[in-house]
Amino acid sequence: MKMTILVAEDEQEIRDVIHIYLRNEGYLVREAEDGTQALKMVQQEKIDLIILDIMMPHLDGIQACLKIREISNVPIIMLSAKGEDLDKIMGLSTGADDYVTKPFNPLELIARVKAQIRRQHFTSSKPAINDSEIAVDDLVINRDQHSVVVRGHEKSLTPIEFSILELLAMHRGQVFNVDKIYQSVWKEHTAFYSENTVMVHIRNIREKIEVNPREPQYIKTVWGVGYKIEK
Repeated sequence: MKMTILVAEDEQEIRDVIHIYLRNEGYLVREAEDGTQALKMVQQEKIDLIILDIMMPHLDGIQACLKIREISNVPIIMLSAKGEDLDKIMGLSTGADDYVTKPFNPLELIARVKAQIRRQHFTSSKPAINDSEIAVDDLVINRDQHSVVVRGHEKSLTPIEFSILELLAMHRGQVFNVDKIYQSVWKEHTAFYSENTVMVHIRNIREKIEVNPREPQYIKTVWGVGYKIEK
């Protein structure tokens, strides 16, 4: 069955270019001119991935992403003419999985789409695991249920955030640099990724699971090297 990708972008020319490249890769493409239309489509149809522009009328990409995340964990790639770090952080903090800055190379966007689809397929096709729970002090990760409980309270993590936390928890004591995290979680080489993407997701995880994100108990920074969860 072909994957269905929703392109939410208010500029017709950009939608047309993205549509052509996606169609040539064999994807089915749905289009929305603003965030309100995009949200309605997600509620009414099966969408496998969303390319979501930030600057749109009626309901912008940030607000649309927040509302979509209330009902779906569908992979979301943010698209925006803004390239500043703050805008990337805002986009990823709302629950987006990746970020592409305009103007962009369509082949880069297609590579990001394939990486998200591959990651989604890998996650959903994992075999059943007998040892489904990983405990790190008072942090409990249930791999079968994709749930995280910290100090008795369940935390809502996006699929990307969960995969990063799972990776580090499964290899306690091992230091992962941002390249290795990206390759392991996104299932893609690092040709098109931004180092900030991984760092922002780490920051988001810490905001959700740490008592004091500036002095993390779980995900430690090994300066100049990467991140780890200690044994």
